[in-house]
Amino acid sequence: MLINNHQLHVESHGSEKAPAVVLLHHGLGSTRAWRGQVAALSAAGYRVIVYDRWGCGSSDSRPQLDAPAFADDLADLNALLETYGVHRAVLIGHSDGGTIALYYAAQNPDRVTALVTVAAHIYLEQATMEPGIQGIKHNFERDARFRKGMQLAHGEKYEVVFWNWFNGWHTPAALNWDMRPLLAKIDCPALIIQGEADEHATPQHAIDIAENIDDAELWLASGVGHMLPQDIPTLFNKRVLDFLKES
Repeated sequence: MLINNHQLHVESHGSEKAPAVVLLHHGLGSTRAWRGQVAALSAAGYRVIVYDRWGCGSSDSRPQLDAPAFADDLADLNALLETYGVHRAVLIGHSDGGTIALYYAAQNPDRVTALVTVAAHIYLEQATMEPGIQGIKHNFERDARFRKGMQLAHGEKYEVVFWNWFNGWHTPAALNWDMRPLLAKIDCPALIIQGEADEHATPQHAIDIAENIDDAELWLASGVGHMLPQDIPTLFNKRVLDFLKES
C-alpha cells in the first residue's frame, strides 16, 4: 500500500465492520512480532490492522529513523487510518511502537478509543538505556542467531534497519527528550504494561507513564523482560482483552 510516497506492508484481519485495533511493533520488529496476538484479537471480534512501519519488514527502506519524535511514523499511521476509513481505533504499541501510540493518542484524542502500551519510552534512562542499546549492538555484531532473526524479519535490508534504529536513539539530543508533558492530553482508557525485568527501562518508567495519564491502569509483569508480548503471549492476550472489554 502506498502511504506518503512509500510502500507499506499492511495486513487487515477480521470484519471491516468490527472495532479496529492497530498494532505497532517495536523498533527492530515487524508484523511477525504480533503473530501471537493477531488471531486472539480477531477471534475476540476485532478488526486487526497490523503493518510493517516504514523501513521495516516488507515495507520500503528508509534513509533514517526520526527518533524520538517519530513524525514520519505518526504521519504514516494517520494516513493509513484515513486510507482504511477508520475514524477511531484502539492502539496497541510495543517499545518504539508504544511511544508512537502515546504520541498519536495525545495529538489525536478524538481518534483513539483505548490505548495499550508495552515497554514504551517517554524519556531515556541512562542507567538502563545506554547499556541496553550497546548490548543489542553487541548481539547484532557477534550473535549469528540474532542476525538471522533480523534477516527473517527484514530481508536483505536488515543491516539498514538495525543501524537506523541504533543511530536514531544513540544521539546526545535524545538524552534531553521527555514527553511526559504531552501525556496529560490523553483522555482515553489506557493500559500501561512493562516487564519488571525489562532490560531497557526500570519499572519507574512505566509508573511515570501511568501517573501522567488520568485513570491509567498499570501492569508490571513479574519476571518478564522487554519482549513481553512474545514471551508470555497467553497472559498478555488475556490481560489486554479483559481491559478492552471493560473500556
